[in-house]
Amino acid sequence: MIDLKTRIVEIAGSTPNPDEAWMAQVARQLTDHVDGFLSRHRFLLCDRDSIFSAHWRAMLKREGVRVVQTPHRAPNANAYAERFVRSITHECLRRMMLFGERGLQRALREYAEYYNKEGPHQGVGNRPLLRMREPRPTGGTEVLAMERLGGVLRTYRRPA
Repeated sequence: MIDLKTRIVEIAGSTPNPDEAWMAQVARQLTDHVDGFLSRHRFLLCDRDSIFSAHWRAMLKREGVRVVQTPHRAPNANAYAERFVRSITHECLRRMMLFGERGLQRALREYAEYYNKEGPHQGVGNRPLLRMREPRPTGGTEVLAMERLGGVLRTYRRPA
């Protein structure tokens, strides 16, 4: 899930075989009134994949979320999501050998955290997504490297 206003990403879940029961659980988690990603949103843009069934859309509608489906065969209609999928695939998943669903879940979680807080990209208005404003470097030349997923993802910073 991507909040188009802020470009913040939330991993809703993953499974090799999404069925009606799994999608119902995802809908309940997304619309949870305390910490659900969609609890503060009125619209959800999604493609026409069969996992977004009429029952699933009705569940979201009951919670006040209107599901807007993209046109058939129009990947540019959901360009931000398509770009995120390309980024996570190219920068993370292609560089790892994943053994089991737990490894995949961890990689997805870590990449979303990296993307939202440390990624080199900028959000709307050229502002960082969730990063706090960092103090300007005070002349030192030392550079610190922070790693995620065993070095697959790296961020470089100067100490304050």
